[in-house]
Amino acid sequence: MKRWVPLAIVWAVLAAWTAGYAAETAPADAPPCTIVVPKGASYAEALAAKEVRRYVYLRTGRLLPILETAGALPEKGDIIWIGAPRNASVIIPPEGYLFKTAHRTETDQQGKRHFLTILGGSPTATLYAAYRFAEHLGVRFYLEGDVVPDAKIPFALPDLNETGRPLFDTRGIQPFHDFPEGPDWWNLDDYKAYISQLVKLRMNFFGLHTYPEGGPNAEPTVWIGLAQDVGEGTKVRFSYPASWQNTLRGNWGYRTKKTGEFSFGAADLFDRDDFGADVMRGMCPQPSAPEACNELFDRSGAMLAEAFKHARRLGVKTCVGTETPLIIPKAVQERLKALGRDPRDKAVVQELYEGIFKRLAQTGPPDYYWFWTPESWTWGNAKPEQVQATLDDLAAAVAAARKVKAPFTLATCGWVLGPQNDRALFDKTLPKDMPMSCINRQVGKAPVEPGFAKVEGRPKWAIPWMEDDPNLCSVQLWAGRMRKDAADALKYGCTGLLGIHWRTRVLGPNVSALAQAAWDQSGWNESVAAPPPDLKEGPEGGQVAAFPQNTIAGTDDPALYQTVRYNLSAYHFNLPAGKYTVRLQFCEPHYQEAGKRVFGVRIQNKQVIENLDIFAKVGQNKALDCTFKDVEVRDGGLDIEFVPETEYPCIAAIAVEGPGGTKKVNCGGPAYKDYAADPPVAGPDTPRDRFLPAADFYRDWALHQFGPEVAKEAAAIFEKIDGRTPEATGWTNGPGGIGPNGKPVDEVLKAYAFVADLEKLRPQVQGAGNLERFDYWLSNFRYMMAVERLKCAWAKKDEAAMKQALADVHRHLLATVTTPGELGTVANWQQHNLPRLNPASTAGEADGLTGLQMAYRGPVRVIVPTARTSLDAGETLNLRVIILAEKPPSEAFVFVRPLGKGKFTQRVPLAHVARGVYSARITPPGGEDFEYYVEAAPAEGNAARWPVTAPGTCQTVVVTN
Repeated sequence: MKRWVPLAIVWAVLAAWTAGYAAETAPADAPPCTIVVPKGASYAEALAAKEVRRYVYLRTGRLLPILETAGALPEKGDIIWIGAPRNASVIIPPEGYLFKTAHRTETDQQGKRHFLTILGGSPTATLYAAYRFAEHLGVRFYLEGDVVPDAKIPFALPDLNETGRPLFDTRGIQPFHDFPEGPDWWNLDDYKAYISQLVKLRMNFFGLHTYPEGGPNAEPTVWIGLAQDVGEGTKVRFSYPASWQNTLRGNWGYRTKKTGEFSFGAADLFDRDDFGADVMRGMCPQPSAPEACNELFDRSGAMLAEAFKHARRLGVKTCVGTETPLIIPKAVQERLKALGRDPRDKAVVQELYEGIFKRLAQTGPPDYYWFWTPESWTWGNAKPEQVQATLDDLAAAVAAARKVKAPFTLATCGWVLGPQNDRALFDKTLPKDMPMSCINRQVGKAPVEPGFAKVEGRPKWAIPWMEDDPNLCSVQLWAGRMRKDAADALKYGCTGLLGIHWRTRVLGPNVSALAQAAWDQSGWNESVAAPPPDLKEGPEGGQVAAFPQNTIAGTDDPALYQTVRYNLSAYHFNLPAGKYTVRLQFCEPHYQEAGKRVFGVRIQNKQVIENLDIFAKVGQNKALDCTFKDVEVRDGGLDIEFVPETEYPCIAAIAVEGPGGTKKVNCGGPAYKDYAADPPVAGPDTPRDRFLPAADFYRDWALHQFGPEVAKEAAAIFEKIDGRTPEATGWTNGPGGIGPNGKPVDEVLKAYAFVADLEKLRPQVQGAGNLERFDYWLSNFRYMMAVERLKCAWAKKDEAAMKQALADVHRHLLATVTTPGELGTVANWQQHNLPRLNPASTAGEADGLTGLQMAYRGPVRVIVPTARTSLDAGETLNLRVIILAEKPPSEAFVFVRPLGKGKFTQRVPLAHVARGVYSARITPPGGEDFEYYVEAAPAEGNAARWPVTAPGTCQTVVVTN
């Protein structure tokens, strides 16, 4: 059994490590501090040492030497010792780490020496420790990159005494393919950059889903075919049309459009009309010729194999998979039939899985292959034959994996954990070494699946949504929700915590909150077990609906059942201790068949109703009352939770009677007899759905994002809107869509009053980096306000106002472009929203606005969408640089120097690719760590740089062997 080493003996351990080493004489001019790693350090340990040196340099300007030794430590100066334990007496859990600063008083004039030990239970955990050390220096990590405070600090070895151990074994992300905002537009450098950032966030999992043919397009993440059609390496001999999203592929509400036709200067962001991932270059919208189809799978397989190789070195587990039952592409079906095989035969399906697994095994295999339950099970009732088909498919896959000895573990995932009648069904049928997982239902609005609590003896991974796709073109601040979902996952005994997403930078708070909650929930998880005494009485979430024309049967109070609250999470009553009778009054006012709405109910954390289908029990428009006696209240609160299974829970009324009196609520409706009116849930001051407090989180986040001058005030603003951020966009024939809004614009913009408060803080922000980050968020909120003005102008059919609002939308939107995700948002507007803006109609059925501004108008901006922070020895840094300017720059260079040494004497000219896109290839000087910045000199005015803090603080890159 693993045990922690007592911190009091760390000094003795360090001495034991070095005792018996061959004697070495330290240089007489030894620096004040040396980073030491043991001889023969692993890849991760060597990287950890370089990373500690890099972040010390970025924060203090001091470049420390690294000593790899099998002998004596330097006789002078402080020591930072980095590595995994090499002494049998030191045992740390594989994912755990510890720091300890020890002191020794010397007899010479040096006085006290400081020895900081950074230990991990494994090489990867040593990396976790190194990055946690960087956080103690003030650095913060996100998917898109690092945040290094503008102000330097004096160098001093900190006095640390800390241990860390994760609450979840598996922690990571699930970037979702389908839209340009997500991994569809990622290249190999993007995969490597994001995977490297995962380790900094102390995450260790990266998983991908594959849409099948017809859903709407087959994706090349996973190839489907027979083993005989697997070629060498990533090559295949037979395949089928597949693609990732690109500007010439029209689906998900995006219309086919060349980027050269993008307006408001957006065209300058792209180097070609048929834009997508590099593997799609020359193959857009989708290859059809057999040779081209094969080549696309070769390209995508090679890219993912190299990305997964990078992940393995860093200790990040990878995963790919398909939907179950397996959807066989038409071309593959035809090939099977030509070979005399029936695609419907279970044995043939097993052969296809053997082919899938064989190819993955030889291309640098992932660690997991997961099977996604059908998306239709989220919204509809899974029929017995559908469930059986999924069970048969999984059995075929398990048999195939055993036959080919697949070098990865099988798992389940999907939109639901299992079918609505038994969410834990697969736990009873699948091998116990298979992890089970699922994303939260209702695009993240539903809580973590309670069915996880019934899954036992196997890994189980909860997957909250870090953003939803209906509102994909807006800010979504959910730090409090991430905490609540993480707390629920822990409560249900989950061993994994992952986050589904598309974008990166705009999700910074959500990503950070989820990553932190996977390691530590102290300080805010105490409120999860039961509602606090002062919890506001009433509903948690939901919408209301009225059906005054419905004729209700089975009751003497039909008006009570003509209004409902639906899509709610819970209802709370403040009551004194005692035993109560609870009556839940249901009605199905909308659906006209069984299976459309199924849900469960928990009272005081006890399941009292499962698989309730109101229509199946009593039909439409008929009262159904369920009464529960002797419900015990001990903590001053009665909690009624609604658990969605298919579609949204729905309730008409609630009545509670007991020693504390009688409380009755007409859910979704006005006061009726002795039933109280149901309060609406809307507005910035009403309770948030499934959110835990996040004030402490935002205090730290704002301090490091914007600096101490505005941290307190900015944190209060962001904490207030966390979970209450206005939704400027929604699902309108696709993600992030808009429609006309007939409300007065002044009324709509009241929800954005916080933006004025934020604007007042801007003059106080100090430092170029702090200001860039502040302006990023301010531009996002100004963009959302412009979207609201556009929607209101559309409702009035005011073409002039629509054009002005649309120009403002793009002016602010282009100011936010810093990552591939924002490039995708621009494409969303140009291909999805803009084509629907018809001033003569509010239906959006035809192209409308013409004569739009085409050129970019705004300040010069230098954008590097993908920022690598580490390279392998011999690897070249390939930079893609975007320069937004009204006129092309007179010159543009990348300035390079060895890390912390000398002047920027190496000037690499940017090569113009097309429009505003440039490129450069940087060879690490001397093959060592280096730093660089990009500078563009406009025809007039001052030069623009990336990063904006250059040349004081530049982009740094470590090179590892």
